Amino acid sequence: MITPGLAELIFSAASMTRWNDHARPAQFTELAKQAHKMAIAWVIARCEEDQGKDLNWVSLVEGGLFEFFQRVVLTDIKPPVFHRMMDKHGKRLNGWVLEKTAAALEPAAGGFFNRFRIYLEEPDFSCREKRILEASHYLATLWEFRMIYSQNSTLWGIEETRREIEGQVEKHIDLSGVREIMMRRDMPDKGLYAFIDLCGQLRFQVRWAQIPRVPASSVLGHLLMVAVLSYFTALEMDACPGRRRNDFFGGLFHDLPEVLTRDIISPVKRSVGGLEELIKEYESESMETRLLPLLPESWREEIRYLTGDEFSNRARDPVTGNIIAGLTPSEMNSRYNRDDCDPVDGSVIDACDKLAAMAEAAFSIRFGVRPPALEQGRENIYESYRDCVIGPVDFGKLFSSFLDQDPLT
Repeated sequence: MITPGLAELIFSAASMTRWNDHARPAQFTELAKQAHKMAIAWVIARCEEDQGKDLNWVSLVEGGLFEFFQRVVLTDIKPPVFHRMMDKHGKRLNGWVLEKTAAALEPAAGGFFNRFRIYLEEPDFSCREKRILEASHYLATLWEFRMIYSQNSTLWGIEETRREIEGQVEKHIDLSGVREIMMRRDMPDKGLYAFIDLCGQLRFQVRWAQIPRVPASSVLGHLLMVAVLSYFTALEMDACPGRRRNDFFGGLFHDLPEVLTRDIISPVKRSVGGLEELIKEYESESMETRLLPLLPESWREEIRYLTGDEFSNRARDPVTGNIIAGLTPSEMNSRYNRDDCDPVDGSVIDACDKLAAMAEAAFSIRFGVRPPALEQGRENIYESYRDCVIGPVDFGKLFSSFLDQDPLT
């Protein structure tokens, strides 16, 4: 079961500021950092597959979620302190993490919370995926550090921080994706580095940009919230592993074209007849000419598939490979819930996208920042989705919980 408390746990990371003892050119939050980390993990994992190495995509996604929830509970602890604490008191700290997250995560389907416990307590569990995630963590940290370095170059200890981060990245240079990213970062043809750089730029695009809101979360942070909620919904539907992977990365990448067009709010898109279709056409053209060329040819179809018709339920014919779009949730469950059908629950991603938006508005209203446009936006979302039920998940009930002003449970 998905509870409102799960959304609260995820979104709490939007209030966690990173590098808050350094001068910063922009706000860096833990929510956006974790989203960037998972985009980088996708790149490294695809590189590993190209090298003929096997990995478990579900373990990679869940490992990322486990580490995210751990970090949310342990909040703003400096990395050297964090690692020293984990070395000396890891068992007790992880026990506390499990205790603090139990209310939100124990109700999740499919034994998720039990795997969370195993992941934290057994170092050899999902060790290959853990290493990819560790590399992704340090690459996302290095990306942030390069942004702040020039403003902090005279700060005491900054060179030690630089050496530590670069040294940790170097420890993972045997991973082909890490090598490719680091090699390309200072070359004219930046390739995969440019792709993760573009993903990172979504950290700077603020959601509900023209409306005061607290916390002012980013597009990239929003994408992680959509991805996590979509993954938990897939668990509730007993989705096959490929479907769970697609629902997560479909949620994470569904607004990727916005790095090329910015976050154009729905009222603007719908204000002029044909404008929404024109924007979609421009996004598709820009993806083909500017973003996809940064990726290996063999990867591009996956991004097209995940972003092109993002809110449509779709699968592939296992014989021809042709895309079958416009499927109902019942068809997805009864006929296409198999890895060889490559299913994606676009309707789930759509509902989770709006649920995340509802949460963004509700938390700001709870914190006392409640401009009329924000309250109206929340009401409009609720009216559109109040009767939404997908499989075993009553989204209408989840949406209604964000109309209350009391703390969520």
